[in-house]
Amino acid sequence: MKIAIINGPNLNLLGKREPGIYGAVSFEEFLPALRHKYASHEFSYFQSNVEGELINELQRVGFDYDGIIFNPGGYTHTSVAIGDAIAAIKTPVVEVHISNVHAREEFRKLSHVSGKAAGSIIGLGLRGYELATDWLLSH
Repeated sequence: MKIAIINGPNLNLLGKREPGIYGAVSFEEFLPALRHKYASHEFSYFQSNVEGELINELQRVGFDYDGIIFNPGGYTHTSVAIGDAIAAIKTPVVEVHISNVHAREEFRKLSHVSGKAAGSIIGLGLRGYELATDWLLSH
């Protein structure tokens, strides 16, 4: 199975950025363990702070991959275009958020992604990426 992991803005700072909220492990440290756990499956990884680049990547993998794990970061709450991109592709998308966005600022409760995604995993830290993988593998 081919799974694309796409991370949005500021997720390149995991391990450094607000470790009390996001943890002390960078995604580059976490990803090899995920690949090892699911060694018989292929993972691609893409991160960008730029909205249009995230849309381009969704479109690039959205017809050829078996699943997408997507953490749109702050664009979750602001980008209609990202929601539209998810609706336009055939590959199922699982939305992942490391922090519990519903326990944070009020504006974070709006998601332009959740209604277009196959499902959402919120607030379970980096474990959310494993849970998203498990779901994709079983569907």
